[in-house]
Amino acid sequence: MSADSRKQVLVADDELNLRRVLSAQLTRDGYDVVAVEDGQGALDALEQHHVDVIITDLRMPRIDGMTLLKRVVSTHPDIPVIIITAHGTVDTAVEALKIGAFDYVTKPFEQTEFRNVVAKAARTRELSDSEALAGPAEVGRYRLIGQSAPMNDVYQVIEKVADTPSTVLLTGESGTGKELIARALHENSSRSDRPFIRVNCAAIPRDLIESELFGYEKGAFTGAVTSKPGRFELAHGGTLFLDEIGEIPVNMQVKLLRAIQEQEFERVGGIKTIEVDVRLVAATNRDLAEEIKAGRFREDLYYRLNVVQVRLPPLRERRSDIPLLVDHFLRRFAERLKKQIAGVSEEAMTRLLEHPWPGNIRELENVIERCVLFTDSERVQPSDLPPEVLGQAPTLTPAEPPPAPAEPAEPELTPGLKEAVREATSKVERELIVKALEQTGGNVTHTARLLKISRKSLQTKMKELGLRED
Repeated sequence: MSADSRKQVLVADDELNLRRVLSAQLTRDGYDVVAVEDGQGALDALEQHHVDVIITDLRMPRIDGMTLLKRVVSTHPDIPVIIITAHGTVDTAVEALKIGAFDYVTKPFEQTEFRNVVAKAARTRELSDSEALAGPAEVGRYRLIGQSAPMNDVYQVIEKVADTPSTVLLTGESGTGKELIARALHENSSRSDRPFIRVNCAAIPRDLIESELFGYEKGAFTGAVTSKPGRFELAHGGTLFLDEIGEIPVNMQVKLLRAIQEQEFERVGGIKTIEVDVRLVAATNRDLAEEIKAGRFREDLYYRLNVVQVRLPPLRERRSDIPLLVDHFLRRFAERLKKQIAGVSEEAMTRLLEHPWPGNIRELENVIERCVLFTDSERVQPSDLPPEVLGQAPTLTPAEPPPAPAEPAEPELTPGLKEAVREATSKVERELIVKALEQTGGNVTHTARLLKISRKSLQTKMKELGLRED
C-alpha cells in the first residue's frame, strides 16, 4: 500500500497484548492505526479521527462490541466493522453480521484470513457510495432527497415493487445513490425487520467470491479453521444487495444464477444443500448489454436479474434537486464542524448549478464539506468553492507536477514578479493547510482528504512551508 493511499484502522480491544499485535500487523501492512481499550474509547476516537475500518472485540468493559456496532451502524453506516470473536461466540458474531457488521474473525485467527478481511473492508470503504440521506423534515420520499421528475419516477417504481419478491436491477453512474434505493426497497417491504446484507463485488478478490457468497466448511481450503456462513445464508428472510454485480467472474455466474432461481446452494467444501428465502437487489454502473457482447456477463443471468430495472439519474439530469442537496449537506457539516452557516450566496449557487458533477452526489457532498470548512462568512461565496467547480486548475497540486512545456506560450515573469507570485501562493496554501489542520485536530490523513491531495503531497507541502515543526 502506497503512502498516498494509506487507510486508517481503529482497533478496539481490552487485551493490551492483542492490541499491540494487531497494531503491529496492520502497520506492517501499510495502515495507520488508532488503538483503544473499549467501545467508549472507539466512539471518542471516531470524533477525533477519520476512520476507514473498525476492528472490535465483542466483550469489553464500559461499551461492548455489539453496542459499539449498533452505534456505528446508526451514525457511521459507511464504515465497515469487523468483529473479533472466540470460537464459543460465533453465533453472536453471525447475529452481528445481520445487524450490519462487515465480517468477523475467530480467535485464534490465521494471519492470512485476518489480512484478507481487513483488505476487503478497506476496499469496500473506498468504493462505498456516500450519498444524501434525508431527515424526517426534509424534502423527498423514502429518506431520499429530491423532487425532480426523474426522482419522482424512481419513487413510483419503489412504491410499486418494494413489497414484492421480484428481483430488481439498479443501474446508473457511480455516486448516484444505488445503495440508498436498495435500502428503500428493503425498508418498505414486509422483510424490513429481517437482515439487509450488502456485498460490494468489486471489493472481493475473484478467487474469494464463491466463499463470500455461499460460505465454506471447515477445512475447505487453507485457512478455513472453522465453518462460516455466506452472505446468502445471512440474508435468509431478508434482502441481499449485490453491488457492482458486473465484477463477478463468468465462472461464478452459473452458481449465482442457480442460487437466485432455486433459492438453494452448497457451501464451498460442503455437500449439504442449503435452502434460503432471499430477495435479491443488484446494482451496476456498467452497461451489462455490452458486457454480454464482450463475453464477460452471462445473458441468462442478466435476464434473471433484469425483472425490474431502475435507472438512477446522474446529478446533471436533476439539477433542480441541487439546492435541496446543498442545504442538506450544509446543515450536516455545519453541525459536525461547529460553524454557523446561513446558506449559499446566489452567485455560488449559480456556479454549483452549472457544474457538470461527474462524481454525482458524492462529489457534491465533498465540495460542500470543503466549503463549510474554509468559509469565514455566514454564506458560502464563490471564493470558497474549489477550483474545479470554478473551472480553474487546483492551487494545491500533487508532489510530482506535470513537466513544463519546452517553449512557454507566454513570456516569462520578471524575477521580482515571479517571487511575488510565489510568496502569495505559499501564503494562500499555508492558510488553507493551517485552517484544515485546525478543523481536523491535526489529523494529517483527514486533512489531506479535505484538501483533495495525497497524504504524501500534504506532508511534503507542510515541510516546505515549515508546518511540520509547528
